[in-house]
Amino acid sequence: VAVVVGLILPANFSTAALLGFSCFVVLFVGRVKFKYLLYFVGILIAMLGIYMTISIMIAKSNPEFHNRALTWVNRIESFVGKKGEGDASKSENDYQILHSKIAIAEGGIIGKSPGKSTERQTLPNIFNDFIFALIVEEYGLLGGLFVIMLYLILLYRSVVIMMKIPSSFGGILAFGLTFNIVLQAMANIGVAVGMLPVTGQPLPFISMGGTSLLFTGISFGIILNVSSEIDKNNKKNDEIEQTVESGD
Repeated sequence: VAVVVGLILPANFSTAALLGFSCFVVLFVGRVKFKYLLYFVGILIAMLGIYMTISIMIAKSNPEFHNRALTWVNRIESFVGKKGEGDASKSENDYQILHSKIAIAEGGIIGKSPGKSTERQTLPNIFNDFIFALIVEEYGLLGGLFVIMLYLILLYRSVVIMMKIPSSFGGILAFGLTFNIVLQAMANIGVAVGMLPVTGQPLPFISMGGTSLLFTGISFGIILNVSSEIDKNNKKNDEIEQTVESGD
């Protein structure tokens, strides 16, 4: 986990963080001893702290070498409000969040109806990173809650699969993939409503994009394949019961 997350970290901090947290939850669900999980988190936090400190120091002296580190700092400082009101980077970082909140506020309870969004002309990346704001503006609070409910139902169904399937590996695999999809969705929604710094995470199955849709679809296919094992196992048990009854 540390190696894979470490390779992703320099290019995309948010993806690395979400993947690392998903792996931690899978380890917890997989009944890894809690003390080992604490060791894992402690080592990961220490390594992350050292890496970010060195990266920021290098980026400040040589921005071209690792400019992503400065992007992390700017986004976090903008989110917590440490930059001045006249700071250009703060204005740039807050622009998307501001118009996302405007879109959500204008949506109200039932929304403006499909195709009548006004913020789609103003808000950058509205079909990718801020698609949830567009949904709420056009379909209102009810539409936003419906989208969130769909993801929660998907997570609940993965728990049902994990409890019913005879294979521990299959159950944990299905839950892990589903949890990663739902976590990514919650991160996207959190950014749209201003609860999280801008991360650039798409909304699975909804945001425009090819790579995200492709790999989310692959994950969903694996989940369906695992769930099909439940039906096969039930049929096998029924056949055994029928054989025993006919023998009696």
